Amino acid sequence: MKNIALHWQILLGMLAGVLVGILCSGSEIGIAFIVDYIKPFGKIFISLLKLIAIPLIIASLIKGITDLKDLSQLSSMGIKTIGLYLVSTIIAITIGLTVVNIINPGGKISTENREALMDGFATNASKKIEAAVAAKERGPLDPLVDMVPSNIFEAAASNGNMLQVIFFVIFFAIGIILIDEKKSAPVKAFFDGLNEVILKMIDLIMLAAPYGVFALLAALVVESPGGDVFISLLWYSLSVVLGLGLMMFVVYPTAIKFFTGKSPSFFFKGISPAQLLAFSTSSSAATLPVTMERTEEHLGVDEEVASFVLPIGATINMDGTSLYQAVAAVFIAGALGVDLSISDQLTIVLTASLASIGSAAVPGAGMVMLVIVLGAIGVPEAGLALIFAVDRPLDMCRTAVNVTGDATIAMIVAKLENKLGDPDVKHWDDHYNKQ
Repeated sequence: MKNIALHWQILLGMLAGVLVGILCSGSEIGIAFIVDYIKPFGKIFISLLKLIAIPLIIASLIKGITDLKDLSQLSSMGIKTIGLYLVSTIIAITIGLTVVNIINPGGKISTENREALMDGFATNASKKIEAAVAAKERGPLDPLVDMVPSNIFEAAASNGNMLQVIFFVIFFAIGIILIDEKKSAPVKAFFDGLNEVILKMIDLIMLAAPYGVFALLAALVVESPGGDVFISLLWYSLSVVLGLGLMMFVVYPTAIKFFTGKSPSFFFKGISPAQLLAFSTSSSAATLPVTMERTEEHLGVDEEVASFVLPIGATINMDGTSLYQAVAAVFIAGALGVDLSISDQLTIVLTASLASIGSAAVPGAGMVMLVIVLGAIGVPEAGLALIFAVDRPLDMCRTAVNVTGDATIAMIVAKLENKLGDPDVKHWDDHYNKQ
């Protein structure tokens, strides 16, 4: 497989995983074999990706900020980054609301299927609801308080505290810029070297990517609910996928072409391995190392921009998640017979925007934050059970959109900062094929 491009290797691994999962799902022995002997390798692969996420953010962000030389560049880049992330999130939510109101999937679920779904997934849904109770009772400025860690070592111990780590790293890097250059040089040299070591570790981890996604997809297929459950939720799933598709294949390519002049084929060819990996892992945080590698080496984004924009995006920019929350909220309301006014839908826009920022970059976090959106428009949280059956495959789709949105904003910010060039001649695929 060494002569095959990385994204094709990952895609072949995914297809093989689905086929093997289908073949093994017909017998208890086959299912047990996948769960006991194949799935663990998928878990190991995700763990390796998560293992490198925090060290990558620390090393790359410090290197990127200290290379800026002065704080004016940092403030300029920060304003553009946050502004563009906010705009893309609002666009995603608006598209989601438009699609779900046109299709109206909530009116297409029969009472019998609704009650069966509610009964079958009530336990799992209740766990998500309990996990969101604390978040619902938080004050308006609590997210700002949570952003500042009291102990950086404790914060760095969990990928869920990524925003706290980013805050400390930016603060630390600003300190490096402000002290005498002779004194800061050894510190900067250390993190420059650390960044190179971590990038090499990513190279090694990605050697296992095709096999990791094979294990993940095979396990997903054998553990999925029956087809009748998916049929009863087909219209809802189509609404989410259609909205995500519009973001992925219309909004992002259009923005890339308008702001950077790059073609959609150039963009998708460069970012496709990260998209496929995001689809397989359902985790923006786990995919972050690959997203950074592809964005820098294949899309021409300067390392200073990528190391600043992408870690922040993996934490606060969740276009796919916010779109899904908008569609799910309207769908659940319709299925439960709750009429939503224009003001309710505007509330969804605001609440979903804030909830997407608060969503951890890990699998299933969007489901927890959806409870906040439902509570804001007065829809019973128990309705969460209606969509639990199909959340996993949709989570995979929206994570791919999240990662694509991050890469899009990184390219636009790089162009606005005059730091978007041609891709490095030393493409990662070339390096990979030499291994």
